[in-house]
Amino acid sequence: MKILIADKVSPKMVAGLQALGAEVVSQPNVTAEALPGVVGDARVLIVRSKKVTADAVAAGKQLSLIVRAGAGVNTIDLDAASRRGTYVANCPGKNTDAVAELAIGLMIACDRGIADATQALRQGSWDKKRFGKSNGLKGRTLGIIGTGSIGMAVARRAQALDMRVVAWSRSLTPEKAERLDLGYAASPFEVARLADVVSVHVAASAATKGMLGATFFESMKPGAIFINTARGDVLDTAALRKAIDEKGIKAGLDVFTNEPAADGAFEQTDLAGRVVCTPHIGASTEQAEEAIAEEALRVVAVFMQTGVPPNAVNLRVERGAGATLVLRHYNRVGVLAKVLDVLRDEGVNIEDMQNLIFDKGEAACCSIRVDKVPSAAVLDQIRQGQNVIELTV
Repeated sequence: MKILIADKVSPKMVAGLQALGAEVVSQPNVTAEALPGVVGDARVLIVRSKKVTADAVAAGKQLSLIVRAGAGVNTIDLDAASRRGTYVANCPGKNTDAVAELAIGLMIACDRGIADATQALRQGSWDKKRFGKSNGLKGRTLGIIGTGSIGMAVARRAQALDMRVVAWSRSLTPEKAERLDLGYAASPFEVARLADVVSVHVAASAATKGMLGATFFESMKPGAIFINTARGDVLDTAALRKAIDEKGIKAGLDVFTNEPAADGAFEQTDLAGRVVCTPHIGASTEQAEEAIAEEALRVVAVFMQTGVPPNAVNLRVERGAGATLVLRHYNRVGVLAKVLDVLRDEGVNIEDMQNLIFDKGEAACCSIRVDKVPSAAVLDQIRQGQNVIELTV
């Protein structure tokens, strides 16, 4: 199996893939624009932040799996992959601690003016009067937007700093918030109104793009702190800039809209001059990279063994109006082939299927998800088939 790695990854990942017997081709410096020309006959493509376009997916004639060595998959054209039957899998939860640590670091840096104080000292200015003023975080309210693994990791760390934590997410209820020892906010705007510090931890999606705009920043307290280690597209940058200038909002950003390549030029210097910022390094610790490498290796190993990767993100989740047929049968050649022939003749499409063999190999049980309920006559025909034990719908 040929595997193309299109980003810089841990040497342990490369060695692990080679140990699986894979042919590994590493091109970490290839650009997103050039990627379609190098995918070639690779069966698996592994990327970190590299953009995988529809052209890149189409160019991979044998491409069966794209592995995102990280959590977010907004840089991969999922629709294009789904249309071609190419799995997209990620490595969720492996960068949780790293991102949470950076979020807390940005909070402290914003509160204490660490970046500006460092710059002043480097320029020979001992401005203790200016930089000796800060609010402190103890007893302050942290508002979290998004209570996934990273949001909750930030909450735990903030509570260790004696901060009160309120939170909002689409799935959070007052009852769940109480179980998690969180204050409940009914909306992002309520988070903004209540919090001294806001930290954003939502995934990039059509629903979250631009969700934090002018109304959100108008709801924030004057002088509050805003932290974004999620994705740049979730906020309106112009609205943030206005809030910084007019309300004294202090911002710490690890992510931006239209981020350059790893060694590209950063053009948003005007915004950078107003905030504490880092170049999207939230997940970039040795601990996180090793954990991600191990998970990516596991994804590929399972795929090589079974043909189906764990953590696939582009499989259909919702069920249609069809049905699931459960067929118990003797483990004989041709039993399932005859069943599928009968369903085909009825115009019934198979959406999912799994056949499990019992101990000793005499019998099996097959679950068949179909797009519509077969007629009674077809069901009877299957039940009367040779080596069929039982069929239920």
